[in-house]
Amino acid sequence: MLTKEHIDDLLNKNGNIVSADGDKIGSLGQVYADDDNGQPTWVTARTGLFGTSESFIPLEGARLEGRDIVVPYSKDQVKDAPRVDAEGHLDPSEEDRLYAHYQLNGTVTYTQAAKGDRADSGRTGDQSAAGLSATERDAGFAAAGTGGTYSAADGSADRDTSGLADRDAMTRSEERVNVGTERQAAGRARLRKYVVTENVTRTVPVQREEVRLEREPITGGNRGEALSGPDISEAEHEVVLHEERPVVDKEAVPVERVRLDTETVTDEVTVDEQVRKERIEADGVDDSRR
Repeated sequence: MLTKEHIDDLLNKNGNIVSADGDKIGSLGQVYADDDNGQPTWVTARTGLFGTSESFIPLEGARLEGRDIVVPYSKDQVKDAPRVDAEGHLDPSEEDRLYAHYQLNGTVTYTQAAKGDRADSGRTGDQSAAGLSATERDAGFAAAGTGGTYSAADGSADRDTSGLADRDAMTRSEERVNVGTERQAAGRARLRKYVVTENVTRTVPVQREEVRLEREPITGGNRGEALSGPDISEAEHEVVLHEERPVVDKEAVPVERVRLDTETVTDEVTVDEQVRKERIEADGVDDSRR
């Protein structure tokens, strides 16, 4: 059974809320105490991205296991619990919704233990955190689980402590630009063959025959042929003339092969992108080098 003596220890251990079957429900958020006797009765589990959501879980039947709190509820049951703003105090209507979800009968009002004697009274109206000791009230019991323990009186409980790795150190993060390449289609190229007509001029030599008269005197060598015929007669003699004419013949012959090929060239592209960086400042600390 968890008692008010466990509150300080719980908030400083940065533990988790674990279901009975060992599933982590979330990190320990805030502890709510009974307005009448100061006993811890509700706890919040921080869930969601960076613990931005808080779910209320009753501490009835819960037990400590190391720095963790083991509750008799499943992770899904807690996840489906009614959404209630963890603002330091549970209203009666909010309590009734939580009791109905967890099938409990509630008759008291619970106030966040972190508020100490500064918290408002709930359904009872006059006993807000009355059961807490003076030491517990002065400590303030701010939310633990992501950043250690802070006093609610100095306003530290409202600060973002998600960057704390432990009580003495803070993690600083920054964005880095990782530039790569991806292959994508930039255009298309194709081969297309078509027919064009052009004039070709060639000069070729041609031969032809022409008539030429040749006269030769009567000699002893040709006298016999000259006197072989009649002395006086009529006669005709015909000669066929020849000439060459250009003859054109066309044939298709392969002259070259054309293909598409690709080559890779490298260009340089400048990438300009904005990145965010976290800065850490220390208040009240002398940072001068010695």
